[in-house]
Amino acid sequence: MTSVNKHILVVGSGSAGKRHARNLASRGCTISSMDPRQDRLAELAEETPVERGFDSIEAALENSERLDGVVITSPPFFHVDQAIAAIEARLPVLLEKPVSPDATSARKLARTCESHEVALLLGYTWRWWPPLRDVKTKLESGAVGRLRHVRFTMSAHLADWHPWERYQDFFMSSRELGGGAILDESHWIDLALWFFGMPRSVSARIEKISDLEIDADDNVDMILEFDDGLRATLHLDLFGRPHEKSIRFVGEEGSCLWTESPNRVAFSGSASEDWDETTYTCERNDMFMGVTEEFLDVLDGQSVTTCSIEDGVRVLDVIEAARRSHEEERRIPL
Repeated sequence: MTSVNKHILVVGSGSAGKRHARNLASRGCTISSMDPRQDRLAELAEETPVERGFDSIEAALENSERLDGVVITSPPFFHVDQAIAAIEARLPVLLEKPVSPDATSARKLARTCESHEVALLLGYTWRWWPPLRDVKTKLESGAVGRLRHVRFTMSAHLADWHPWERYQDFFMSSRELGGGAILDESHWIDLALWFFGMPRSVSARIEKISDLEIDADDNVDMILEFDDGLRATLHLDLFGRPHEKSIRFVGEEGSCLWTESPNRVAFSGSASEDWDETTYTCERNDMFMGVTEEFLDVLDGQSVTTCSIEDGVRVLDVIEAARRSHEEERRIPL
């Protein structure tokens, strides 16, 4: 792996921005940063050498010819406007998920990318996670026969996510900023679409049911139905302890279980809990480094291959169908 010499603007200096800055700097990139909070700019600069810091996207892009690309890690409410500013400056973008809080603005961004012929890589990072890539390959080869049901689970108490700050101050607590379970944890919707394509219908409940001091949703239960008879259920919550991230794939010849902790993939075709397990030693940052490597390839002129703006628009189409399902208390066709 050789180092590169690219100048990257990181927009948003929270935990995701710091991670991307570290990873890009480790590959030889020069980093500038933008955040309206001076304390956040200072925190990022303490970890990673920063050429310049800015408090607005307009100031950061004033001399855009000095930049090679832009990474946007701000709250989702700001994503589209900031990404369009970068695209109009002819700078490729790495955008944290989700694209935006709504599908209409996401489509506006997609049209801007197309009309300016500028690439955007979307950061649904679990697509780069080696165990899940292995699962996808094995399922496509028929490892458990024809799939009938898949269960996605993400349960993690919000107060544990950023222990260095009050969860009430975290954007995830704010519906206006694009927080909440269904948007931030749309990773799992994206994975369902990555594995199986678009569903033909959605049923969902999207609620605030816990004692968390937030005004965003903290519990999502969803059923996705696909054309081949496959049904997927998703449960997402922001109050569970201990934390759980898992996917169970049930086919006619057996089951496959992926868990984040322990880091494993297991297969079984027996009636008992007799699993053939593979454990993995990859670390969480490995998938972010996968994103980094693809973004650097995009900056060198290669096409986006793993996750595109169109993928993000499809996720938001499912989310909006889920919102309609909750409001109207019925199944929504897609």
